[in-house]
Amino acid sequence: MENKEHSGLAEEQDTVPPQRGLLHIWQSGGPSEPLCPERVCLPQCVLQVALGEHHGLLLAQGGQVYSFGELLWRGLSVPVSTPVLEVSLQGTTVVRVASGGFHCGALSEQGSVYMWGENTAGQCGPTEGGTDSNLTVAEPYPLAVVDNEVVPPAVVRVVDLACGREHSLALSAQNELWAWGSGCQLGLVTSNFPVWKPQKVEHLAGRHVIQVACGAYHSLALVRSLHPQNSNAHKPREKRSASHLSLTKKDESFSVDDAHYCPLGVELTESMSAETSARRRSKQRFQPAGGSHRYQTVLFPYTYSISNNKENVGKSEPDGQDDPITQTDSCTTSYPLPGLTDKKKRAFPNELELQNLLQKLSGHSLEMQNSSGLGDSDSLSSQTSDDSCVSSTPFNDQLSAAYTNEATVCEGVRSSTPMGLEELSLQKKKKSLQGYKSSSLTDLSRDGKTGTRRSSLPGTATHKTPSRPHLYGCKSSSSSPILNSATEEGFPTLETEVWSWGRGSEGQLGHGDQLARLQPLCIKCLTGEEVIKVAAGSHHSLALTAQCQVYSWGSNMCGQLGHVNSPVTVPQQTKLWDDLRAWDVSAGQSHSLVLADGDLVEPVLLYCGQQQEPRREPSEASCQSKRPCQRSPSRAENYTVRPTLLPFCVEMGYISNVSSGGQRCALLANRNVTCVISAVHELAFVERKFYCWLSSVKKLLLTPLYNKESARPSLGETCSRLFLSLCGTFNHLSVLIGQHSTWLSRSVHEVQCHDVTSLHLLVHTQHFLDIYTAYCTAVGDFQVMGGFQSLHKLSLEFLGSQQTKLAELDESDPSVRGAVDLGSLLYWPLQHLHQYSQVLLKLEACYDVLTTEYQSLHHSCMQFESLSRFLLRRKKEAEVTFLFWKTHSGKNTEGLRLPQRRVLCESSNRTLTLQGAGRFSNHWFILFNDALVHIQRAIPSQSLFSTHHVYPLNCLWVKPLPENDSGCYAIKITCPEETFTLVASTPEEKNKWLHFLHQEVDGLLAGGGRGSPPGITAVSRTASYTFTGEGRLKDGQYTGSWHAGRIHGRGTMRWPSGQTYTGNFKNGLEDGYGECIIPDKLLNKAGCYQGHWRDGKIHGFGIYRYASGDVYEGCFSDGQRHGYGMLSSGKMDKTSSGVFIGQWVYDKKTGYGVYDDITRGEKYMGMWLDDERHGRALVVTQYGVYYEGHFRENKMSGLGLLVSDDDTAFHGEFSEDWTVNGKGVLSLANGDSIEGHFSGEWNAGLKVTGTYTKLAADEPEDKDRDHFLLGQHVVAAGERWVCVFDECWRRLGCDVAARGDRTTAWENIAVSIASGRQHSPHLSRSQSKVLEGLECIPQHGEAVTVKNYNNIQRYLTKACETPIHPLGWLVETLVTVYRMTYVGVGSNRRLLREAVKELQAYLQHFYCIVRFLFPGLPEDGGILPETPISPCKIRYSSSSMEESFVTVVSSSSLLLPRLLPQLYPPLFMLYCLHDEQQEVQYWERILRLNKQPDHSLLRFLGVQEKFWPKFITVLGETIKIGPSSKDVCFVCAVETLQQISTTFTPSDKLLVIQRTFEELTQEIKPMQDGDFLWCMDDLLPLFLYIVLRASIRNLGAEVSLIEDMMDPNVQHGELGLMFTTLKACYIQIQLESTT
Repeated sequence: MENKEHSGLAEEQDTVPPQRGLLHIWQSGGPSEPLCPERVCLPQCVLQVALGEHHGLLLAQGGQVYSFGELLWRGLSVPVSTPVLEVSLQGTTVVRVASGGFHCGALSEQGSVYMWGENTAGQCGPTEGGTDSNLTVAEPYPLAVVDNEVVPPAVVRVVDLACGREHSLALSAQNELWAWGSGCQLGLVTSNFPVWKPQKVEHLAGRHVIQVACGAYHSLALVRSLHPQNSNAHKPREKRSASHLSLTKKDESFSVDDAHYCPLGVELTESMSAETSARRRSKQRFQPAGGSHRYQTVLFPYTYSISNNKENVGKSEPDGQDDPITQTDSCTTSYPLPGLTDKKKRAFPNELELQNLLQKLSGHSLEMQNSSGLGDSDSLSSQTSDDSCVSSTPFNDQLSAAYTNEATVCEGVRSSTPMGLEELSLQKKKKSLQGYKSSSLTDLSRDGKTGTRRSSLPGTATHKTPSRPHLYGCKSSSSSPILNSATEEGFPTLETEVWSWGRGSEGQLGHGDQLARLQPLCIKCLTGEEVIKVAAGSHHSLALTAQCQVYSWGSNMCGQLGHVNSPVTVPQQTKLWDDLRAWDVSAGQSHSLVLADGDLVEPVLLYCGQQQEPRREPSEASCQSKRPCQRSPSRAENYTVRPTLLPFCVEMGYISNVSSGGQRCALLANRNVTCVISAVHELAFVERKFYCWLSSVKKLLLTPLYNKESARPSLGETCSRLFLSLCGTFNHLSVLIGQHSTWLSRSVHEVQCHDVTSLHLLVHTQHFLDIYTAYCTAVGDFQVMGGFQSLHKLSLEFLGSQQTKLAELDESDPSVRGAVDLGSLLYWPLQHLHQYSQVLLKLEACYDVLTTEYQSLHHSCMQFESLSRFLLRRKKEAEVTFLFWKTHSGKNTEGLRLPQRRVLCESSNRTLTLQGAGRFSNHWFILFNDALVHIQRAIPSQSLFSTHHVYPLNCLWVKPLPENDSGCYAIKITCPEETFTLVASTPEEKNKWLHFLHQEVDGLLAGGGRGSPPGITAVSRTASYTFTGEGRLKDGQYTGSWHAGRIHGRGTMRWPSGQTYTGNFKNGLEDGYGECIIPDKLLNKAGCYQGHWRDGKIHGFGIYRYASGDVYEGCFSDGQRHGYGMLSSGKMDKTSSGVFIGQWVYDKKTGYGVYDDITRGEKYMGMWLDDERHGRALVVTQYGVYYEGHFRENKMSGLGLLVSDDDTAFHGEFSEDWTVNGKGVLSLANGDSIEGHFSGEWNAGLKVTGTYTKLAADEPEDKDRDHFLLGQHVVAAGERWVCVFDECWRRLGCDVAARGDRTTAWENIAVSIASGRQHSPHLSRSQSKVLEGLECIPQHGEAVTVKNYNNIQRYLTKACETPIHPLGWLVETLVTVYRMTYVGVGSNRRLLREAVKELQAYLQHFYCIVRFLFPGLPEDGGILPETPISPCKIRYSSSSMEESFVTVVSSSSLLLPRLLPQLYPPLFMLYCLHDEQQEVQYWERILRLNKQPDHSLLRFLGVQEKFWPKFITVLGETIKIGPSSKDVCFVCAVETLQQISTTFTPSDKLLVIQRTFEELTQEIKPMQDGDFLWCMDDLLPLFLYIVLRASIRNLGAEVSLIEDMMDPNVQHGELGLMFTTLKACYIQIQLESTT
């Protein structure tokens, strides 16, 4: 059978063995006996190895899984050399495997979990059959991890897996932890074990778990630290989970032994003999450790105080009585403590023994006592070990009986070997670790006499906590789950915490005690240590930091911690040999492996733990009897105290992974075939070494000085600030290197492939360059200001003995040892850039030149090398600058000394002078990296100067002048405010200055600016400058575009007064579109203008929001309001609130305009002159009063007409507003009139002298007399809003209407659209496409045909939809002025005629503009020569009876569909108000007549019965129409006519009427014989029925609108006849009798 299983291994291996993932396995042991690691040969490279206690798993390339060792669940023993393939997992791509004590797990590429092996504690989960009674799972089966907290429940994708002896942990893609199995090591809030189905570890909910590790009975998790603002969210939980227990005895408090009572609510029993039952013996085959304690879980939601009497200690209490537990939180109710039984108290027969134990606990020296009897008390270590607290798993009696004969029972209790004298003496000398304990741990008294517990204890089991939202999110990699800790930039985080839980009898939890933890608890002393990996052995734990340090804690009976302390309850650093840097760790049962860097790139392997003893062949019986009894660690006779080097690792090549489990060790190595392996290892090697160096410098130098705030002022204010900046950039560099080295160490573990294009040096090259540049700049700035000298003195004063260690870190010159050169020390990181380029150069050699890998490597290599040279040059500049300021020190030069400023060259030896300078003048020019300084010395022989000018280089234009006959070597310098010429002494000096000037200007402009190659100072550039000279720009700070020394392009100008302009400039002045903020000192507010400028003044269209609250939107000219504009003045609570829209002339209202006086409720529509009402006008009020007449000097004057709301009208002379004075005629509403002389105010009363005329009884009342009088004194419709159309012509480039260049007009349209798109960045995609189409100039010069007429219609439709187009702006403005005129107070029924005339005038002006753009269009009412397809058609009858059509082009047919839909609401409202009385009569008759059934109504209307429908079809079923049927006849025609209310233009309404007639004809035709033609006598009654049933509201307004706005070309055609029929029906309905 075994041979058959082994056949799963590949029979024949490839002739070429794999070069990566070479596996070596050996038994744990030190160098006392030569070791020979066994090479496991597989046809594929091994990606991962996972070792259990007596078995192991191999993950090979391709996702195949192999097993070896003692496969007890199958009854097999597979040699390591020939692992067996897990056939059940074939077809599943496995990416990760895990081995527990006696079970296995695998993780697929899709995140599915597979488990098999021993399942006595539920560690494999429920079986496939759904039963929980199977104690073994022979084959891998899928285990679903389901999140039941979401609706619907969702399957969780798992990215990492870890297994212990009796539990399993899974890490999800959301970085949450799931657990199943048995024991407190699960971290679940439950007392029911086993936990068969995976459950979320709620205590870590909301945390970002990076990695998990499982020991035998404890668990570790590496968690990302919370940010300070989020850390408080977890404090209530920790506080709530802490319980305080104190036992008092006559004012003496002492600690209760942990074997009796666990403060976490875990009760530990002493009875060992009870565990030798049959079911326990049956389990020993699968759990090779002997006796075990059982525990019970007790939940304590409050704080307790346990009281006891001295005389009761060690004595048995009466049955049924226990020690009382007093609840001290909010009440004093006592509860029995079920864990304190008399049987347990007999463990300490007297108080002295208890005090002795407390003394040992307080000193952290646990002395192991030998016990030979079953009833003897064992040591605390053995009694509370992970073996003494087994899972409360229900065992199966059937399985127990099946394995009774095979199991060997261990009758005794294991006793620990006494501690060595050397270790005991070291422990007595060791400083107490009390200060390193976690804040939630138990404190023990150090005096050995009394013991007290602190006010908090580790997490007691609490109720299930609600899920918290994830604070972090990151992508996870299924192949390497530890890389899930990547930050936003793709780097792993160094801000981590280590959490532990489970059994802690050996101190393996690291909380300073040996207590168990039911819930995860943070190991506080590791917070901030940058832990990047954790590993768990059977009874000890390891943590690896980014600084290549290893911390260990837990059991040390075999020396597996790497030091002599035993046990260690808090993490302690493992001392490695000098110059060794650890970067991978693993932990087994009683040993640890450390993979570290040595002197060479090839890694070295270190071992600490039990030494190999001389080989002897134990008997099979002894092995079987020993295996199940070995549950707790026993002290080895021979072990290493410090990690020692394993010599054979030198022959292994490049080791990438180490693994431990049970008594085995394994490693994965790669052969350097293509040099890629060595280069990647070298890069990681160099980076780890560099990070350790950075950490040392930060620890020894920067951090101590940074924390000495009292000493920092001695550096000076500037140097102190620069030192803080230096520390900040150094920290950024250190974090980057630490993250990068961590990422490289983890990427080395990936043996499957090494994709060099994914290296962070290639992916994040710019990030590296920025960090190094910022750091070099900070060091240089600090050096320039003389910071190193002050820092050196400060370091000598405060560092003291650390100077020697600092000297060792100075690698600039290893042969020189003495005083530390801080400059060289802090500049040394720049050398690391060269190492990057060297490693990348080695990687280049591994690839062909044409490959992507080579190109990427070469590009990054050049970038790092270029930056290295650049930063070294910057370093040299900083040194030269420091010496320059040291030489030219003084008060006058301190103003020029800036941290970021570097000296490039200077003319102190008169090599450069000013052209035309006087004979005795002395000019000194200094070129810095940011400015050219001109100094005029007062005393030439001294370094004193009287004046100096600083010219920023970014605003300096350099031009060499040609040499003339006089031998003048001149350079022309242009600045924003002046121009001067420099003369060099020699051509070489001229070239030198030109070189430096061009180099620095190009560097500031990032390569020459726009449109200029490198090496030439850019003519056009972007820069900042502050003006100092006199003028309108004085003290203005400008940032933006320049051209040849002048402001040109887009930029921002800020003045000290607060005025700010952002927009376009031209030749130093505002020109184009811009936004300006103008403060008002009186109002203490600021105004804002957005619009166009010209020659430094507001010119064009714009919006001005004044500081007073007024808003003007319109046209400007030379800074004044001129042309069309709308001014909203005042606010609603003021007495002068109103809105004016109309024409302006030089900042005054002049011409036609509408003023809506909101305060008085009046609207003025007429002419203005110099801000006064002057000329013909019309006024309406909110009370319905209508006036039209003349105004002079802002008041009514002259002849006018006034009509009140009740139709009372006065036509006569006016002298003031609403005041009559002179002759006139007063017409009353009843038809009477008074003619004579009138005086007085209209609302107050009139004085009349005249004749009263009464309407004769036989004379009919003229209802429409007001229509004959209205409109005589108003402004003609064609003269209104001329300013609007003038502005549209101006935008087209025409100064006078219809006079201008048509090509220029189209070019201006294209420019307007392009400019509008630039200033409207938030346009939608559809709007952008429309504008792109409008930018193309259509064909406009050819004759208009039907085809291109349709194109013109489509173009106009698009143009009128966007306000960026001049025609669109015109439509939008016309809609605005129309609504401003006829909405609100302007909704007066007497304004209807004026509104209609005004709309018709719009069409005439608009059509003129369209004809100017498309000259091929005919005049208004003209005919197109081709066959028409337009709806506006005229039908003619020729002599041959053939119909011919022509297309008539009119302003209404072309433009009304684009304009009327937006003007329809106010216009239709006026129609409704005008016909309000007729509408009331119409609607009354509609309601009355519609009450009749269909046949009755048809009979009443006189419709002949031959037109009456007899049947109606509903859903295919024919139904007869009865006498009582209603609303069933001619339904289609009725519904069609109702659509007239949904249309806007007259042409659309006429089409609705036409379709109504067609629907009516279609329903009538089947009832008639032969050809059918309508006659009016038959049609009118029937159509009258249709109109009645349609019940159209405001039909009179619809009819009037169609009649007024209908195209004259269709009035006498078929559509005109149909409309006449509808109008006749409307009139007939009004004339119907109401009785």
